[in-house]
Amino acid sequence: MDNNLKPVTLKTFQRMKETGEKITMLTAYDFSTAKYIDEAGVDSILVGDSLGMTILGYDTTIKVTIDDMITFTKAVSNGVKRAFVTADLPFLSYHVSKEQTILNAGKLIQAGAKAVKLEGASDFILEEVSHLTQCGINVVGHLGFTPQYINAIGGYYIQGKSYENTLKLLQSAKKLEDNGAFALVLEMVPEESAKFISENLTIPTIGIGAGKYCDGQVLVIDDVLGKYPGNLPKFVKQYTNLQEIMKNAISQYNNEVKAGEFPSSSYSFNLPEEEREKFEYSYNQ
Repeated sequence: MDNNLKPVTLKTFQRMKETGEKITMLTAYDFSTAKYIDEAGVDSILVGDSLGMTILGYDTTIKVTIDDMITFTKAVSNGVKRAFVTADLPFLSYHVSKEQTILNAGKLIQAGAKAVKLEGASDFILEEVSHLTQCGINVVGHLGFTPQYINAIGGYYIQGKSYENTLKLLQSAKKLEDNGAFALVLEMVPEESAKFISENLTIPTIGIGAGKYCDGQVLVIDDVLGKYPGNLPKFVKQYTNLQEIMKNAISQYNNEVKAGEFPSSSYSFNLPEEEREKFEYSYNQ
């Protein structure tokens, strides 16, 4: 990748939508991973509240706090030169008041994000999207399966499974677009439904479990790399298996230390011979 390429902006996403060039996005939660993703040429990085599971070991995303998101957004932003960084607004950080939403979103922007993502399209959420964009804060919408609403949804269910439900999703998507969202994540939506929605929006769609017709794709980096110990969703393609690589390397280290093989002289510092002789002399006194 040419590291001199210009940073990705909102105009970049809109141009890609119009020309049919696919948008790539991956999650990241730390400096080094963000750096590698950026250098690989991926267009966008999402600091997802999925870090609740992948990093903090929670069973859902709803336990993640705004302070958690600020910390990891700072780390990711420090590793990025070109990719467009978006940070999730976590559960209850944008549901209470306009003032709290703007304050929390502003903290993520100050931490280095170029945009924030929020879930749903209720009247209240639409107002929040409008308020944020009026304050100069870029917003990504999120429809389909919305993890922060898992208790209300009742489980991990595919959304938009009929023509009528797809029309409702499209209506919500258009409202998000009209209120200023510049992109939309579609999660766990049938391919045909996502295609219909994507073709009827001006803003780009980023799919996760929504088929190939979205304007872009996003996956959780721990799933892509085979690092997360949980089961992989149907829509994830695992490109390598870091679990096995890490386990083997750690086991080898453990065995070599136990056997006294590490550190060998190659990994140790030594005194000059004249200094070593002083130790030998003192032992003999």
